[in-house]
Amino acid sequence: MRKEKYIGDRKFYAMVLAIAVPIMIQNGITNFVAMLDNIMIGRVGTEQMSGVAVVNQLMFVVNVSMFGMLSGAGIFGAQYYGSKNIEGFRSTFRFKILSCALLTLVSIAVLVGNGEALISLYLHDNSGSGMDAVTLEYGMRYLRIMLIGLVPYTFAQIYASTLREMGETMAPMRAGVAAVVTNTVLNYILIFGKFGAPRLGVEGAAIATVVSRFVEAGAIIIWTHRRAEQFSFIRGIYRTLRVPWALARRILVKGSPLMANEILWAIGMAMLSQCYSMYGLEVVAAQNISSTISNVCNVIWLAMGNAIAIIIGQLLGAGKMEEAKDTDRKLIVFSVSSCFVIGAVLIGLAFVFPRIYNTSDAVRSLATRLIIVAACMMPFQAFLHAAYFTIRSGGKTVITFFFDGGFVWMCTLPVAYLLSRHSSLTILPTFILCQSLDLIKCVIGFILVKKGVWIQNLVAEQES
Repeated sequence: MRKEKYIGDRKFYAMVLAIAVPIMIQNGITNFVAMLDNIMIGRVGTEQMSGVAVVNQLMFVVNVSMFGMLSGAGIFGAQYYGSKNIEGFRSTFRFKILSCALLTLVSIAVLVGNGEALISLYLHDNSGSGMDAVTLEYGMRYLRIMLIGLVPYTFAQIYASTLREMGETMAPMRAGVAAVVTNTVLNYILIFGKFGAPRLGVEGAAIATVVSRFVEAGAIIIWTHRRAEQFSFIRGIYRTLRVPWALARRILVKGSPLMANEILWAIGMAMLSQCYSMYGLEVVAAQNISSTISNVCNVIWLAMGNAIAIIIGQLLGAGKMEEAKDTDRKLIVFSVSSCFVIGAVLIGLAFVFPRIYNTSDAVRSLATRLIIVAACMMPFQAFLHAAYFTIRSGGKTVITFFFDGGFVWMCTLPVAYLLSRHSSLTILPTFILCQSLDLIKCVIGFILVKKGVWIQNLVAEQES
């Protein structure tokens, strides 16, 4: 086995890191600040922490659905940029504006009309202490304010995704850093009532997040429009929002499975958490602690997924099929190898991190175990994420639909539902069994990537 087949040279990794590191830094800072926010709320009390965690689970569905919308057009965006078709690239941006605006309006309407009912799905107080009613109240206070931030969040994601398709990852990173610094400072002031400000608790956390999203959107939009010479697609971008029907149809045909996948996957993850919540509010709190620290460590394989989408998409758009295949193999190996190291670090943190929270010993103990399970699964998650973005980069969105969201609904969710409601298993073995199902996906992903079913130039097909 030749080492060169799986390991690149110094120039290769310099190119990869130039794209991936800014994304890692941005996501890392964002998740680190989210962790600090979570700790601040966790210091206030378990009910407040659980209420915020449930609302964030609902917002996660919206955020991932938006990612799906952007990804559908982004497949074409990366390949248009690789083929130097600026007009096509500009049209994909306009498609993002229209589709994400619709998604934002629908999301706000659903959460305004059904927020209380959706939060209540996660609240099961098996002790009869009345904690569920208190947690619901905190959750609703947080949700009402958070909805305001969806509009700037939408525009920030549209601009950031478009710039990343061009290989420009520093600007989104800088905007993200500005946002998280704003969020952290305001969280400290508003949650605890520092420097003469009122002590607002969960409402202060929501206000800080909303303000930070306006900062992020403003920073990245102004930066982009001031550089029209460099980013020629932005010239006259709002003179019309018309998208050529031929392109819109192709994006919908290729992108709809991807959009549906992200939406169904996000809903599936939310429902999976709801299954776990059947074991009681202590599980909700422990899951929140576990996911908070795991998200900080997950930035490696998340950023590598984005790097794969950008690098492989551009190579396919330029017609460099063999280079795309070789590059993809090395990127996957790099991502998985890195996560063995990060997983070991996460296991070490599992015995320390839960102690920071102002919660019960039972919650801390369960959180530690959940973190260890997540750490052990990290290399496998890295491979799955890399395989998903590899298949997606060539526009094989129907395959990604069944590989990702379809698997959750056909396999993971039914198992979680049965175990949480019709078995005597406790939360830990249930959690381990559900996580272990992803090993099946790893086998499927390996076969699909190795066969090269993803190698396809979409924009050349359109132009011909």
